[in-house]
Amino acid sequence: MKNIVILISGGGSNMAAIVKTAQQQDWAQRLGARVAAVISNKAEAKGLVFAREQGIATAVLDHQRFATREAFDAELMALIDPYQPALVVLAGFMRILTPGFVAHYAGRLVNIHPSLLPAFAGLHTHQRALDAGCKFAGVTVHQVTAELDLGPILDQAVVPVLPGDTAETLAARVLTQEHVIYPRAVAALLPRL
Repeated sequence: MKNIVILISGGGSNMAAIVKTAQQQDWAQRLGARVAAVISNKAEAKGLVFAREQGIATAVLDHQRFATREAFDAELMALIDPYQPALVVLAGFMRILTPGFVAHYAGRLVNIHPSLLPAFAGLHTHQRALDAGCKFAGVTVHQVTAELDLGPILDQAVVPVLPGDTAETLAARVLTQEHVIYPRAVAALLPRL
């Protein structure tokens, strides 16, 4: 069985979309894969509740307890590695990972970013798209490399920018597409691992 470990920091809506899709499409039977664990850097992350309700193992590792990113990432790897993950999925995990962590999971680490990369890497993507006068925004699933938001693109979805859009209304429309393409990209990647 190919294990998937999902990292979250908050509500976990993308994690939930992946878990629900895996259940509905019977990834265990069809792809030989399952979501084995959900790990958060925040104890209050609401996504942990959903994961527990689905019978998925959960863990919390508070990044604030560590003096360096390297120390946190080393302990995070120690939590992930016992699952022997085929794939580590960042689903709203709000930490920049060290090159050592990224190298450890090279080719098996994916992220979702709320823009049409390579445009608007980093934070505040929706406001930046509006400020730039973009007619379209969107979302990208990509493999993670040491360069922030610059890994190979696995899937994208385009969302029109509507008159009167705010960063919040645009973000809400983009989020609906995130829930479609993230499970699709993970399912497409699994047979290649």
